[in-house]
Amino acid sequence: MYVEAGAGLAAAAGLLGLCIGSFLNVVIHRLPRMMEREWQAQCAEMRGDAPSTPTESLTLARPRSRCPACGHQISAWQNIPVLSYLLLRGRCAACHAPISVRYPLVEALTGLLSAYLVWRFGPTLQAAGALLLLWALIALTGIDLDTQLLPDTITLPLLWAGLLLNISGTFADLESAVLGAIAGYLSLWSVFWAFKLTTGKEGMGYGDFKLLAALGAWLGWQMLPAVILLSSVVGAIVGLTLIVAARRGRNIPIPFGPYLAAAGLIALLWGPQLNRSYLGLLA
Repeated sequence: MYVEAGAGLAAAAGLLGLCIGSFLNVVIHRLPRMMEREWQAQCAEMRGDAPSTPTESLTLARPRSRCPACGHQISAWQNIPVLSYLLLRGRCAACHAPISVRYPLVEALTGLLSAYLVWRFGPTLQAAGALLLLWALIALTGIDLDTQLLPDTITLPLLWAGLLLNISGTFADLESAVLGAIAGYLSLWSVFWAFKLTTGKEGMGYGDFKLLAALGAWLGWQMLPAVILLSSVVGAIVGLTLIVAARRGRNIPIPFGPYLAAAGLIALLWGPQLNRSYLGLLA
């Protein structure tokens, strides 16, 4: 009975994850544009110019999703996660322009990982917290890949949410969470300034500091070495592959946020085992 209940709960979480993944696609696409509008309005105010009035308001809820090629509004049946993409064969129903495969991939990934987290943690506060962390990390990954930005509107609430959850020791005791937030920020901040003073260039953005601080708040300072090591190794491998195989220039920046996000999720699931293996190798 317990196995059946757990499977049913995981399936429900998977369906919810598919719907959340569809919303995360909207966040990834619109939030940077909303931020850009806000920056332009602030710059105009500082210059004393009259603020420009956008032809259409832009929020996460409005306007309705539409085809970027022809402007066709997407109906409800055309917006079913993954299924609509398959039924439409990856093309707009009106103009048949291709739809990016990233949309169903984000939906499917969110659904599968949501189901796995609930199956792993069961009907607990840990499962609810893990889902919240997962969804935020997916949104941050997509935005960073597109714009090389990690918005404060996601990273800072994520940090505070981690501290609040760990008041009751959900993933780590509160002292470890507070120290994790501090150590997470200062570790990358130190690397940033060491690199800048040595080379005169900025090696990463401030959003990376805040994301690692958030992961430290969620997982505790004990998980930070594993997160930093995993993200650095994966980032180095991907960077070298892009340089060699894709002939990407060495001076073209590569977003670090996706590697931090992936490492944070791995540490959430298998952090203690990784730490024991790491300490065993050192011993």
